[in-house]
Amino acid sequence: MNTGVTELQSSMEARYRLLLDSITDYAIYLLDAQGFVSSWNTGALRSKGYTEVEILGAHFSRFFLPADRQSALPEKMLATAAAEGHYEGEGWRLRKDGSHYWAQAVIHSIRDSNGVLIGFAKITRDLTERKKAEAELHQSEQQFRLLVQGVTDYALYMLDHEGRVSSWNIGAQRTKGYLPEEIIGEHFSRFYTAEDRAAGLPATALATAAREGRFETEGWRLRKDGSRFWASVVIDAIRDECGALLGFAKITRDVTEKKEARAALDRTREDLFQAQKMEAVGQLTSGMAHDFNNLLMAVLGSLELARKRIPDGLDISALIDNATRAAQRGAALTQRLLAFSRSQQLSVEDVDISELVRGMTDLMQRAIGPSVEVETRFPLALPKVRADANQLESALLNLAVNARDAMPNGGRLIIAARVQQLADGDVGLKEGRYLCLSLQDEGEGMDAETLTQAAAPFFTTKGIGKGTGLGLPMVQGLMAQLGGKLVLSSQQGIGTTAELWIPVVIGAGAPVLAPAIELPRNLSGPLRILAVDDDALVLMNTVMMLEDLGHTVFEAHSGDEALAMLAREGTVDLVVTDHAMPRMTGTQLADAIRLRQPDLPVLLATGYAELPPGGNAELMRLAKPFTQAQLAEMVATVVAKAQSRV
Repeated sequence: MNTGVTELQSSMEARYRLLLDSITDYAIYLLDAQGFVSSWNTGALRSKGYTEVEILGAHFSRFFLPADRQSALPEKMLATAAAEGHYEGEGWRLRKDGSHYWAQAVIHSIRDSNGVLIGFAKITRDLTERKKAEAELHQSEQQFRLLVQGVTDYALYMLDHEGRVSSWNIGAQRTKGYLPEEIIGEHFSRFYTAEDRAAGLPATALATAAREGRFETEGWRLRKDGSRFWASVVIDAIRDECGALLGFAKITRDVTEKKEARAALDRTREDLFQAQKMEAVGQLTSGMAHDFNNLLMAVLGSLELARKRIPDGLDISALIDNATRAAQRGAALTQRLLAFSRSQQLSVEDVDISELVRGMTDLMQRAIGPSVEVETRFPLALPKVRADANQLESALLNLAVNARDAMPNGGRLIIAARVQQLADGDVGLKEGRYLCLSLQDEGEGMDAETLTQAAAPFFTTKGIGKGTGLGLPMVQGLMAQLGGKLVLSSQQGIGTTAELWIPVVIGAGAPVLAPAIELPRNLSGPLRILAVDDDALVLMNTVMMLEDLGHTVFEAHSGDEALAMLAREGTVDLVVTDHAMPRMTGTQLADAIRLRQPDLPVLLATGYAELPPGGNAELMRLAKPFTQAQLAEMVATVVAKAQSRV
């Protein structure tokens, strides 16, 4: 029987040995009570590199690093296992070839039936690959944390499933102004405006992200100091492997500058559209004004000549004077139309603004009445500006009347002036030195919408029959022709300020005015004049005015007819021609005459301020509508200038 038990035990030991040797991923071996190796499996050979013959009887401390041996780590491990029955830990171990590997070790104490310690069972597993993976993961997480913390232009942070901040990067601190210790644990709704919180937007954002996985929007957000910024916001839901919601990742970027740039671009596009619209209206207005000029020319000329030829005893002068005044009012309206279209003819000169305002104070006071007190605030000395004094007076009077209408119960009108150096683009003007002439009233003021339309043509707030809507456009057009600008600012209940920005005369660059020509006395005699105009009414009146002055006049209705008549009639002293004619304009006719008869003077009658590119800038021009006296004076001037060159 003892033999049978011995054989059974031997068989069991063989099976256990076979089982242990079949395990290759774990080093399983026995140590005696002092820590010397007493058994060795195939897994131990594979992990540590020692054969059974090489390692049996050796102390297991040889698997430890020198530093661990010096600190008696092997002995401490055995002592723990002996005292507690079990030891478990991880650390670096040595293979036979001296290479390191990361090992997970478990040591169990072995005792006999009497509880006496007889050794230890040691199980070691090579976890180097897992350790490497964990190290790489840790490095990746560290790099990601560094990346997130290094981003300064974006606020990157985490929210828990309730919306409370759980992480905070430097970009969030920079954008929102909170330190991590100030904001972690707080609800992210504090970044929203009071209006958005009242509307439930924070909850809506989280609900959308949880439902759809993502929420994206733009809107106003608050910084710690209470200031607002325009934010681009993305919220992503974060879920575990089972799909349970863990929280949210939130990315916020301050795009205030981008929004402002977009708004500026939209304003530029709107301004461009408005400019194109105004240009189209201006061209239409310019053409209408030219035709209206011709009609006025006929009316004024006919009335002036009829006044001279009325029969003795029939006094119709009052009727003629009334008709003349009506025509003159029509001419003033034409000037406003031309001013708006920037096509009026200006007589530009150096103007002293102080003297101009002082000289028209009485006229302005009579125009606006005693209920408005005019106050001037001018520095002791002001530089001169390049302007048309008469048109500038008209513009100031127009603005003063507008100020009076805005103060039905009276008030103060402050007229002030200052000189300022503008950078390119300031007030929408080129770089240079400008004089700002301002008129400030204490009237009702305008709201933002009315202010944007105030200078639009035909827009008026004065009611039917009380305003044409051309006053401010006229001023605006005049300023544009002078290289300046009209700037309006207003506030309801406080008043309106109109600023006229006009370029200052620069000493070196100021145009030199030609010396006045002294009219010779021998021009009182008759001249042979060729009058050219495609409008029969205007041509008839021009001819009658010239004949009434004692001149011999020939008529032509086109440029071609005029050239043919010059070739047929021979000597002519002067050509008076309209500019806007079909097939051949007045400037083209003048060029053709200069080629045939260089010494023959030409007077151009036109209502336009500017001639086409390439036109003769030296041509003398007579602005339509003109009176007989103005015609006579210009004829004398042109002929005198021509004779002075001979």
